[in-house]
Amino acid sequence: MTEIERIEDQLKRAFEGEAWHGPAVLESLEGLTANQAAARPIPDAHTIWEIVLHISAWENAGYRRLSGDRAQLPVEEDWPSVEDTSDEEWMRTKAALQRRHHELRATIRRVDEERLDQPILEGLSSVYVTLHGVIQHDLYHTGQIAVLRKALAAGQIS
Repeated sequence: MTEIERIEDQLKRAFEGEAWHGPAVLESLEGLTANQAAARPIPDAHTIWEIVLHISAWENAGYRRLSGDRAQLPVEEDWPSVEDTSDEEWMRTKAALQRRHHELRATIRRVDEERLDQPILEGLSSVYVTLHGVIQHDLYHTGQIAVLRKALAAGQIS
């Protein structure tokens, strides 16, 4: 397995499943209703829905950076607000997250291995550090989702 293949595999595991640490992003979202995703069981903390939008934004930023765009995210793109909390919008949000993830993985597969130690763009981290950063970012926020799910269960929010 090449290093690019290993990185892509780790991103897939962190996002889709079979991660060493436990539940991946998608596994952490299984069975969540729109109402649960939009709930704020911990005051002043982000909702699961907000976290999903944030993960999606950074999966997309990784893709954009590999494609030559600096992807400096303003707050409204980094942490988008949730306006529509319908079941249909929750389904669209999750579908967009998966689409962005697959776009990033497809782009990673096309990266020349010799590029890994080079800056992804001038003045930014290397391709290697950036891609591992996306993986770490997914895992960090998956842990937050797990904590929020426990808080939802404690508050009996369905």
